[in-house]
Amino acid sequence: MNPLLANVLDAHGGIDHWNEYQKVEAAIDGTVVTERYAPRDWFAGHQMNTPWDALHRAYFNGEAVWTYLTTPFLLAMEGIRVEETEPWREGTETWRVLRAYFPGSIETHSLIQDFFFGECDFMLRRHDYNVNIAGGFPAAQLTSNYAVANGIHLPTRRRAYTRGPDRRPILEMLMVSIDFSEVCFE
Repeated sequence: MNPLLANVLDAHGGIDHWNEYQKVEAAIDGTVVTERYAPRDWFAGHQMNTPWDALHRAYFNGEAVWTYLTTPFLLAMEGIRVEETEPWREGTETWRVLRAYFPGSIETHSLIQDFFFGECDFMLRRHDYNVNIAGGFPAAQLTSNYAVANGIHLPTRRRAYTRGPDRRPILEMLMVSIDFSEVCFE
């Protein structure tokens, strides 16, 4: 296993502890209102400003929330390759970066994503990806407000911004704002 990934997994609760869990519970309305087969295909031709309907949002939310609630442990999954890349300087901090290469069989934002971790505490600070279902625009997601749910450490605040050519988030272009609470792993 990549040494940085091993440290990151330990800081977030440990891979052995993570492997004890089989699901995350959430309350949702169990009545089917509408459905769409092959939902990813319905994004064909979409760009950053293409309007989404409720099913577009539901698909994206499912893909995104799965990624967010399983990070960083998903990086240890079979078929995902990681490598440490050049560190990132953010203010007075230096963040270590893991680049992840996802197989096409995993529904996630893009096949190549960067995860930024604190140099000393190994906590996730930022997550970069391209939003492939919306024309592939670059995004930088800032994470904060860590909480512990059943021994697993996770950021409860996520803010995704369009990413500029200098790789920095454009803070005036907030795309997604997510706050998690009452997370429970079983």
